[in-house]
Amino acid sequence: MLRTLLSAAMVATLLLPLATHAQPADLVVANAKIATLGAAPATAQAIAVRDGRIVAVGGAGEMRPFTGPNTRTVDAGGRTVIPGLIDSHMHAVRAALSYSTEVNWIGAGTIAEAMARIRSAAARARPGGWLIVAGGWTEQQFAERRRPTMAELQEAAPDHPVYVQLFYEAVVMTPKALDALGVPAGTLPSGMKPAPDGAPGWMTGDIVGISALFDKLPKPTYADNLAGTRAFFGELNRLGITGLVDPGGFSIAPSQYAALFELWREKALTLRVAYSVFAQKPGAELQEFRDLTQMLPMGFGDDMLKFNGLGERVTLAMYNNNFPDASAKDKFYELIKWAAMRRLAVTIHWQENGSVDHLLALYQKLDAEVPIKDLRWSIAHLDDASAETLARMKALGIGWTLQDAMYFQGDRALAVRGEAARRMPPIATALRAGVNVGAGTDAHRVASYNPFVALQWMLDGKTVSGKPMRGPDETPTREQALRLYTAGSAWFSFDEAKRGTLEVGKLADFAILDQDFFTVPLERIGRTVSLMTVVGGRIVYAARPFDATGTSVAVAP
Repeated sequence: MLRTLLSAAMVATLLLPLATHAQPADLVVANAKIATLGAAPATAQAIAVRDGRIVAVGGAGEMRPFTGPNTRTVDAGGRTVIPGLIDSHMHAVRAALSYSTEVNWIGAGTIAEAMARIRSAAARARPGGWLIVAGGWTEQQFAERRRPTMAELQEAAPDHPVYVQLFYEAVVMTPKALDALGVPAGTLPSGMKPAPDGAPGWMTGDIVGISALFDKLPKPTYADNLAGTRAFFGELNRLGITGLVDPGGFSIAPSQYAALFELWREKALTLRVAYSVFAQKPGAELQEFRDLTQMLPMGFGDDMLKFNGLGERVTLAMYNNNFPDASAKDKFYELIKWAAMRRLAVTIHWQENGSVDHLLALYQKLDAEVPIKDLRWSIAHLDDASAETLARMKALGIGWTLQDAMYFQGDRALAVRGEAARRMPPIATALRAGVNVGAGTDAHRVASYNPFVALQWMLDGKTVSGKPMRGPDETPTREQALRLYTAGSAWFSFDEAKRGTLEVGKLADFAILDQDFFTVPLERIGRTVSLMTVVGGRIVYAARPFDATGTSVAVAP
């Protein structure tokens, strides 16, 4: 049982071989409830770190050989310590670029609160500056259960162009915004259609059309990119995130990774990033990937930043296409064969189980020619995966990155699919099948980046409106859910031997939480935050009582 204390024998196996030869640690965290999530499920009371790695995990007494005059000792005050969280599918590099300049509606409970954020941003913005809400919200989070009107947006920011995006399905722009983009009065931007309900200013489009529209908006400066990346990664640290796998995305060119690379060169990254390359040139994807990866072999980089393969869009013709023709499949096969021969990981966006045979049949064909089972290929989303699909994925070594899309879109899924929606996503079925599963959010345009909101949703199955959705048959335990957000996600960047659990020799990535994830009432899990987050032994985020320099003062939780 996870909460069972380590036996003396287990402690011995977690300590370095000869305590008498132990060197002092750089950091010791004591008086804690440490969920190691190791091979032998257990809790410990203390952890010691030296040179960025864990050198001991056990009881307070076992830390004495690792405590020297220069060791920083932190009294956790009985709080819970977990391995650093890893989001297996977050568009973080893109989100970070504009984080310091966008308006965020994540967590706003009413339209009045959302408008207050618009007003606050308008007060800080330069005269006539754009106000952009790029996503991460849904009308179901508001008490009013509706979208804001154009009149409300105009009243909140009469002197600013305002752009608001709802997932990749709808956009509202105020007249000043349309005028600033040169859209003639009475018309809509290219590729957009009037909202079905006729709501003034609201328009609809698909992911390609909305992304093209977003690309026309003013771009943040490079200074904004740097500031946004620092701020966004710091915000993720506040939530206990120490790593992520980034699947690229629309509206981000290779040149826009410059801020990320600069922080990496300066050793200023505060979380670990494994990034993949997303196809941006429809019809010329293979040549694009060849050009981008000529001097970028799989895994190139270090423990803080590394190249993690291709995707999540591999070819446009197979992206969100439930009925690909022979030509689309042939070109896709040519590309994935090229990737397999170069041992590149591939992650692909696929949403519908009803059409996934198009994809898996190509993977099975390829595996017979060029084995892919050890390449860590994965499918993202696929919330309605069947047991048969998961079995095929397991046989091919294909992993599954699941997100909390149904937290935001579950009300709609229930209305459309009925009882079938109650197994979405099939978390327990995937675990029984032995599929490698990593948890995440798909933030920030279609979801919040908050991992504890996602963890609560994994456990209670409720949508943002509070409606019960997923049934108990597909609900994991708290320990299972946490494993998916740690060791499970680490698998997708070939890092499960390095991080994801708190064991001797692994990277020292962990978080001290403000409440006990394992015992707090289920409905409060989503409010959890980190009080201290450590990446590679370095404290990258600290709040009271751990934000003072030197040894922190213990305060009862």
